[in-house]
Amino acid sequence: MFPPGTVRLEDATAPAGEGIILQPRPSEDPNDPLNWSTWRKYLNFGLASLYVLMVSEFINSATPTWGPMHTELGFSYEILNDSYAVGSAFLAIGALVLVPFALKFGRRPLYLFSTLVLFAVSIWSAKLQTVADLMLVNVFCTAFGALAEVIVQMTIADVFFVHQRGKMNSIYIWLWQVSVSLGPLIAGFITTGQGWRWVWWWNAVFFGFCSILVAFGYEETKYCPPSFPAATPVEDSTAAHDEPEVDVKPACNLKQDLPEPGCAKVAEEGSLRQDIYAVRINHNIPMKTYAEKLALSTPSSSGQGLKGFLRHMYQPLVLLTTIPAVAYTALVYGILVATQDVMSTTFSTYMTEPPYKFNASQIGLMNLPKLAGVTIGSLVAGPVSDVMILCLARRNNGIYEPEQRLWSIIPFIAFIPAGALMFGIGLNNGLPWPVIAVGLFLYKLGIAPINSLTITYLTDSYKDIIGDALVGVTVVRNTFSTVFIFAITPWIAAIGIKWVIIIIVLISVVFLSFTGVLIVYGKTFRARTATRYAYYASLQYKER
Repeated sequence: MFPPGTVRLEDATAPAGEGIILQPRPSEDPNDPLNWSTWRKYLNFGLASLYVLMVSEFINSATPTWGPMHTELGFSYEILNDSYAVGSAFLAIGALVLVPFALKFGRRPLYLFSTLVLFAVSIWSAKLQTVADLMLVNVFCTAFGALAEVIVQMTIADVFFVHQRGKMNSIYIWLWQVSVSLGPLIAGFITTGQGWRWVWWWNAVFFGFCSILVAFGYEETKYCPPSFPAATPVEDSTAAHDEPEVDVKPACNLKQDLPEPGCAKVAEEGSLRQDIYAVRINHNIPMKTYAEKLALSTPSSSGQGLKGFLRHMYQPLVLLTTIPAVAYTALVYGILVATQDVMSTTFSTYMTEPPYKFNASQIGLMNLPKLAGVTIGSLVAGPVSDVMILCLARRNNGIYEPEQRLWSIIPFIAFIPAGALMFGIGLNNGLPWPVIAVGLFLYKLGIAPINSLTITYLTDSYKDIIGDALVGVTVVRNTFSTVFIFAITPWIAAIGIKWVIIIIVLISVVFLSFTGVLIVYGKTFRARTATRYAYYASLQYKER
């Protein structure tokens, strides 16, 4: 038996590029998200992407408003830093509390409910007056915005196949990071031109529009199999003709960017007997109506009542400490995002002072190099990793090992220390702002590919428990950010920003070195945790 995550991804006997085997295997139900048409998948992912853009922008647009808030409301920069840290803490808590609802009742109600909550919080932010308002706004926006760090990857795993996830996760990370960079840029100009409160009034407008789109356009991707048997490989062409209501779908060609679902071409001229991976679509199963597709919830019938529901609030922490791939992803993702948060908060504070004396719009413009770095990194990493795993699988007799994706990380690792050190030393020594900008560019060039590829590696390795696993990753990621942001002001006062960044870079390098350990021993770790994985997978709400 293969360890978790190892699958046959290519038919080694087929011509190159024509033997992709769809993993996971779609059912014969036309309502199965894996069987959706390409446009339907992209429409669904597009709405999820809009949600990511809005949430990430909302969480990260505050820093250009700090100067005017400091002047108008008298908030000290230490209080403003602490509000950011409080938000980071509730990013961890929010995922831990809310994701069990997404597992039990489906993705759609959580997308819709959190969008409506953030619409209300936007209005609250625009009317903010006191420190209590500031802290509570950060609590609510991050507690509900935390879903964007988990639920979108769950959606990708619901709808897309293994050989497509690298690209889709890269798009997700790119969108998140674009908002991290572009949100403050836009907020800076709005703050300068219309006043800082209009940053949040505009958020209210867009969240209101987004909630309408989600309400009438986003379909549930959680798939609960009905009570009919799953599709089986076609072994006899005669059998296929004896059942006219079942549509056998071949057609999978690597030359297609996103092939129609249900396609798994083994050989162009082969018969159904040869095409043992064809997907059968049973047209006797009725398609859902528009109203059924937009049902408010899709509750799982399985589970163990309240006990089973509450289990998902602590199970992520168990997985975090017992499965190496979860711990690796959490540590790498956590330290890189925490370093990014430290860099964002420090340049928003330090560059308003001599020798830079930047105003809000200039602080916003410093996000352009970040935007350029994350865009280039994402454009390269996702598609390249998807192509690479197919090549490596073919060389491995058609067998895909999730560790094959980790090779794509290695070229980007050097950009992390190079960018962070250039930023920290440049800011410490008052070097010209282009030095700071290049440091931000290099760091973002490294962080986007590494984060997307580690998340995809975890999804490929432990798909059946990915919701709980990603919650564990999110807890660690936001714990790092919380601790660093709370500590950053006294820490810099004690040893200076240069040494703070150097220490964080050393920690990052140690965690990134675990990539080599996983490349060499990852399959062994997955084999040794197979029993534990099977146990926790059996406790999940049955979706496929």
